Amino acid sequence: MDEADVRDRLRAVEDPDLGDDIVSLGLVNAVEVDGDTARISLALGAPYSPAETDIGRRIREVLAEDGLEADLTAKIPNDRDPDEEVLPGVKNIIAVASGKGGVGKSTVAVNLAAGLSKLGARVGLFDADIYGPNVPRMVAAEEAPQATQDQTIVPPEKYGMKLMSMAFLVGDDDPVIWRGPMVHQLLTQLVEDVEWGSLDYLVLDLPPGTGDTQLSILQTLPLTGAVIVTTPQNVALDDANKGLRMFGKHDTNVLGIVENMSTFRCPDCGNRHDIFGAGGGREFAASNDLPFLGALPLDPAVREGGDGGKPIVLEDDDETADAFRVMTENIADMVGIVQRRTVSER
Repeated sequence: MDEADVRDRLRAVEDPDLGDDIVSLGLVNAVEVDGDTARISLALGAPYSPAETDIGRRIREVLAEDGLEADLTAKIPNDRDPDEEVLPGVKNIIAVASGKGGVGKSTVAVNLAAGLSKLGARVGLFDADIYGPNVPRMVAAEEAPQATQDQTIVPPEKYGMKLMSMAFLVGDDDPVIWRGPMVHQLLTQLVEDVEWGSLDYLVLDLPPGTGDTQLSILQTLPLTGAVIVTTPQNVALDDANKGLRMFGKHDTNVLGIVENMSTFRCPDCGNRHDIFGAGGGREFAASNDLPFLGALPLDPAVREGGDGGKPIVLEDDDETADAFRVMTENIADMVGIVQRRTVSER
């Protein structure tokens, strides 16, 4: 078999999200046949996404029918000048945002990053909430960043994640007071001067609201997409809508909606209680034609994990941990859809 034969066989592999085969969509970068091995470069951009893993599995099955072993690699074609790229070693940048405080945005960001790391991805977690940074506490990160001779910053690691936060740079009780231009300069330094290295995902925990920090992020970083966190209640949904409009004005992909504190299961009686209402996040996603990425229960174990420094997504055989894992996989799948759609539309 030659390259043309392999490409013809690959037309049997469908992308279920984009609705066509991977060859017609332009997702096959290159094919090289060497004996019984077909080396194939694919335009897949979400490492460890269940959906893209399944595409790879299907490719191997199709080629195995012809006695070929598939050697697969993945790379999203990029025609940008490498000297002009921001964070060239980072494949995907995901912003986790909310329109208001108190909805568990940092909890979602920390567990998303930890969940991606648990899947096997190379992950960075950037606590961009400079006014109220608390990510280090939520992962029990006691090691401080180190400075190199070149005045760059080596971030500490925890649970396989590279970490950066304003909390590393100020005292525990020091108030953080910054004006708009200072915020932009600080964020630029904390992003560009940090040795992030090669990452599959960089998760940004944005501060609540739609202010200077969010604007600086949107102007500075090439976001793959944003995740909006809300609770089911109408007050939170009103503010989530403001966040949605902000990303829309800056042409940022919104990967979907996460509903936090969706229900409470009483450990004594076993009954479920909708303390903050029911289904508001799902309805908000539907009304805005956005994916619903998951409903996360109101569970004391989530708070205990945050205070104790171990994200609950890392727990095994736990119903709440499973909800966070489903959310993580859904977000990874949406990142893949965004990346593959971009390639197919070129």
